[in-house]
Amino acid sequence: MFRLTSRALALALLGLSFGAFAQEAAIRKNLAERLPNLPKIEEVSKTPMPGLWEVRINGSELLYTDAEGNYLIQGTLIDTRAKRNLTEERQDKLSAVDFAALPFKDAFTTVRGDGSRKIAVFVDPNCTYCKKFEADLQKVNNVTIHTFLYPILSKDSAEKSRGIWCAKDKSKVWDDWMLRSVPVPEAAAGCDTGAVSRNVEFGRKYRITGTPTVFFADGSRVPGAINAAQLEKLMTQAQSAPQGAASQAKR
Repeated sequence: MFRLTSRALALALLGLSFGAFAQEAAIRKNLAERLPNLPKIEEVSKTPMPGLWEVRINGSELLYTDAEGNYLIQGTLIDTRAKRNLTEERQDKLSAVDFAALPFKDAFTTVRGDGSRKIAVFVDPNCTYCKKFEADLQKVNNVTIHTFLYPILSKDSAEKSRGIWCAKDKSKVWDDWMLRSVPVPEAAAGCDTGAVSRNVEFGRKYRITGTPTVFFADGSRVPGAINAAQLEKLMTQAQSAPQGAASQAKR
C-alpha cells in the first residue's frame, strides 16, 4: 500500500509540474506573439494570488498575467492581509547586490582611519542631496568608501564625472567640488572614461534610480541622503550580518 501511495504521489507531483510548465510555455508564446514589442521574457513564475502569474523582463521589471497570457497587468501586487508590498519585496530580492561582486575597478576609493568598515556610494556630482551626504560623511571615521560616479541628472553631470574620473587625485577633486565648489577640470584628451558609462549601465540593471544610493557590506542598500548617525548604525548592522546575505536573498 505504501509503495502504491508513494507512486501515486510522485505521479501527482509530476502532473502538477507538467501543468505548470505548460502554462508557462503558453504565457511565453502568447505574449510574444501578441506583443512583439514586449522585451524578452526572462522568467515566468506563479504568484501567491491564485491564477496570477509574474512575468519578469529587463532584469527586475515585473508584469502580471493570467494563465494564458490573455491579459497583462502593470502595477503593484499588495498582500492586504499581511500588509506587504509583494512587488517591491520581489524587486528588492532581484536587485540585491553581493557587495564583494560590485565592479570596484569602476570606482575610486577613499580610506579613512583603519578603513575597517566598507560602503559603496553611487553619486551624481550635480546632486544636491549627494553634497549633503558628502558633508555628513566627513564626520565618519574608520571607513573605506568606494565612490561610483553615476551621472543621471544631466549632460553636465556626465562631463563633470569624466573630469573627476580622469583626475590624478580623484578623491581630492571630488571633495573639492562637492564640499568647496572648486570647478572640476575637463577630462584630458584620450582619457578612458568607460567606467562612467559602465556605472550607468550597472545602475540601470540593478534599479539604482536616485542618488546618493549607499550599499553596505551585507548587500543592503539605502537610497537617499542619510546623516552620520544613521550611517554609523547601518554600517554596524552590516558588519554583523552573515556574509553573502545578498546572494542568498536571490534564491
